[in-house]
Amino acid sequence: MSEKLEEPKYDLIRSFDSFEIRLYHDTIQARIASKDNISNSSSSGFRIIAGYIFGGNNSGQKIAMTAPVHMWSDQGIMKMAFTMPSEHDLSDLPIPNNSSIEIVEVTGRLTAVMKFSGFTGEKKIEKLSNHLLKLISQNKLEAISPQVLAVYDNPWTTLPFLRRNEILIPIKDNS
Repeated sequence: MSEKLEEPKYDLIRSFDSFEIRLYHDTIQARIASKDNISNSSSSGFRIIAGYIFGGNNSGQKIAMTAPVHMWSDQGIMKMAFTMPSEHDLSDLPIPNNSSIEIVEVTGRLTAVMKFSGFTGEKKIEKLSNHLLKLISQNKLEAISPQVLAVYDNPWTTLPFLRRNEILIPIKDNS
């Protein structure tokens, strides 16, 4: 999935041994919400949003794929998002045919990021997220919202040890 695909822009603020602090730029996302767990919602959510960018919209417009796919839980609801290519403004994006897709402007934010490879099962994500939260606290930083899983590579075509994934945790700017 990540080969030659546009990725959200950010400024690297600081690098630590196990994680880094990034300031992400503003973006636009196509999002979907599901009551399923991450395993069940990822396939169906991906297909729904992919349908939008492959022409399932009011103008039949195709929109370039980007990486990563973002997934997170918000009060028990699983969410998935594709970032729209930076060439688009909110005003020029077509309206999704599927009303469960929401097009959202996302304000840039300061984020702690931990990279990892392999599978993205719920237990592994929880363990890595807890470790990143501990590192955030040890470095006198403050998490301000739950973690987001960022998946860069196609899990059906990329060997697990070659997969690029990240845990993203928005943090408070204490500067």
